[in-house]
Amino acid sequence: MAALMGPQTQGMLQEGATESKGENARMASFVGALAIADLVKSTLGPKGMDKILQSMGRGQEVTVTNDGATILKSVYLDNPAAKVLQDISKVQDDEVGDGTTSVVVLAGELLREAEQLIAQKVHPMTIIAGFREAEAVAKAELAGAAFSHAEHPETFRKDLLNIAKTTLSSKILTADKEHFAELAVEAISRLKGSGNLDAIHLIKKTGGALKDSFLDEGFILDKKIGVGQPKRITDAKVLIANTPMDTDKIKIYGARVRVDSMAKVGEIEAAEKEKMREKCQKIIKHGINCFINRQLIYNFPEEIFADAGVMAIEHADFDGIERLALVLGGEIASTFDHPDDVKLGHCKQIEEIMIGEDKLIHFSGVALGEACTIVLRGASSHILEEADRSLHDALCVLNETVKEPRCLYGGGWPELRMARAIEEAAKKTPGKKSLAMEAFARALRQLPNTIADNAGLDSADIIATLRAAHGADPHGTRMGVDVITGDAGDMADRGIYESYRVKQQVVLSATEAAEMILRVDDIIRCAPRQRN
Repeated sequence: MAALMGPQTQGMLQEGATESKGENARMASFVGALAIADLVKSTLGPKGMDKILQSMGRGQEVTVTNDGATILKSVYLDNPAAKVLQDISKVQDDEVGDGTTSVVVLAGELLREAEQLIAQKVHPMTIIAGFREAEAVAKAELAGAAFSHAEHPETFRKDLLNIAKTTLSSKILTADKEHFAELAVEAISRLKGSGNLDAIHLIKKTGGALKDSFLDEGFILDKKIGVGQPKRITDAKVLIANTPMDTDKIKIYGARVRVDSMAKVGEIEAAEKEKMREKCQKIIKHGINCFINRQLIYNFPEEIFADAGVMAIEHADFDGIERLALVLGGEIASTFDHPDDVKLGHCKQIEEIMIGEDKLIHFSGVALGEACTIVLRGASSHILEEADRSLHDALCVLNETVKEPRCLYGGGWPELRMARAIEEAAKKTPGKKSLAMEAFARALRQLPNTIADNAGLDSADIIATLRAAHGADPHGTRMGVDVITGDAGDMADRGIYESYRVKQQVVLSATEAAEMILRVDDIIRCAPRQRN
């Protein structure tokens, strides 16, 4: 009877499908998750190392980065538990923009501790219950440790600068972090709390050095103005469109037109030309002096626009045209029969400028006053790509800090403070749950430990010093890992600040991911698809 109650799953599965149960399934999950955490662990902190990612596609593109989300996004994974960590890294990147490596490393350390508890015959559900209690204590301690200067604009701006410098110190921009922190804070300040990051446009131009990067008020479009057209317009009325402007050529593929003379072919071409002329006249009747199209503009319509004194800009990529519509206060049109229904964009001046050896189009005095463009300069495309990712992370963190203005000291200070609070709570918790809570505290302490290790410091000595400092004065100490002096230091004096929102998200996401993997006791892999 007992044999009938437990059916053999293996017999039901399609041929080629595999199943891992119990201890084997849990071991496979732990191995995959720990491997992915160890992969990105060396990139954590101000002295973290970079990874080179080489694609196997045509051209074998190379990416050099230390951004956890970018690394994990680019790696092909076969282990299902590793994919869970890959997902939490992506969510962390989408949600708050930074902490993508920290969240994976913390989840990996929680699972490493859980593996040892399971070896001591502690049930996974007991570990999960302990982790949940520890998470609640950590959240409460983090909220109590946070501080805000939102009511003092000058002090809050300094906090934002410190947060930006801390975020950039672990990236390629660390050598010029003061310059880029100023750029990021200035760009975010212009948003006036709207949180609309689409209004900040990043342009990458090779040449010069990273410190030559600058912020420009207005919008810069990486395109050229058409031939024979005005290179400068004031008080611009702009029609932004996504419409084909190449119908002076018959482009119905496979169409066959039978004619009995070449004159008939000329008539077809003339009809096409007349149709295009009518379309251009409809566009000009909108009372515009600048026409920007998502698609190509062929020579004939370009000539008509030039004769009418209208600046025509073609092939503005879709991301560019969406931003333009937002920044200029217009809408993207595709039909032109009713000019009253089309919302035009406005700006004070459009002109052609040069950055390096490239010509670009500059829109100044745009309708959306907070819009700005950050132009990144650098020696190579790889450096610019990484600079773009780094600055984007800083902008996202600052944007979140403006919405949730609470801050924390950095350098492992929050982790040590949370770990101490969890250990105090564990002493008052009966049963095996207290073991899981102590394990959670040890996992949190691994983050400052890893920061010190990656900087080539004596992590055991530094963490012991910090534990003593936090034990002696739990609520007054501001001690954390200072990788510059290679010792424990006062985080407030060093200006090492972090966003409360980022740190909170790291703890919540890592705990949930570890809990999900701990619950697994069965892995079923589908049979591979048969190819005939």
